[in-house]
Amino acid sequence: MSMFSLIVHASLPVQLVMAGLVLLSLLSWGIIFNKLVVLSRTRRATQDFEQKFWSGVDLTSLYETSRVNTDASGSEKLFQAGFAEFLKLRRQNGMDASDQLDGARRAMRAAAQRELDALDHHNAFLATVGSVSPYIGLFGTVWGIMHAFIGLGNAGQATLATVAPGIAEALIATAIGLFAAIPAVVAYNRFAADVDRLAGRFDAFMEEFSNILQRLAAR
Repeated sequence: MSMFSLIVHASLPVQLVMAGLVLLSLLSWGIIFNKLVVLSRTRRATQDFEQKFWSGVDLTSLYETSRVNTDASGSEKLFQAGFAEFLKLRRQNGMDASDQLDGARRAMRAAAQRELDALDHHNAFLATVGSVSPYIGLFGTVWGIMHAFIGLGNAGQATLATVAPGIAEALIATAIGLFAAIPAVVAYNRFAADVDRLAGRFDAFMEEFSNILQRLAAR
């Protein structure tokens, strides 16, 4: 009894369950590799920009350089949104310093939320795959075992040789379900923690940048 022959000779419902689980697994792995790249790029971009930001460079010059960067991500997006709003409000006559600062903070919070939403994209799918795949596999197993016992009852003679293939092909569905679920759960937990760390880093940057803008607004 090879794995391939067991899958080929399984009943149609069990084969459909297996095919669905394989599809979910392939989609999960595609999302996992994509999110690994996106999160790594965002962390690196945030680290590089914050090093440049704290190097003592003039903020206006940094903004002029940054605003043309259409591929900006992470803290640079927050800086672009916050400083653009600050400059716009500062050019308006009669605008208080506190209003300038509040506007910049609101712009940064909105930019941070957009960044986090993009980073968190597809995490819900991984969580769903991780939670439902074992049950889908279990359904295939129950159906396969039921089908095997019905065939055994029709045969009228119970031997290990007649029972084993049906039980084995049914258990493959559970194995595929676990194969789909385990990586999805591990990836979901890892990505959720990464997004939380980036959210904390964004919050820290917004507070520190707000302090700088407060000093600029008071001049």
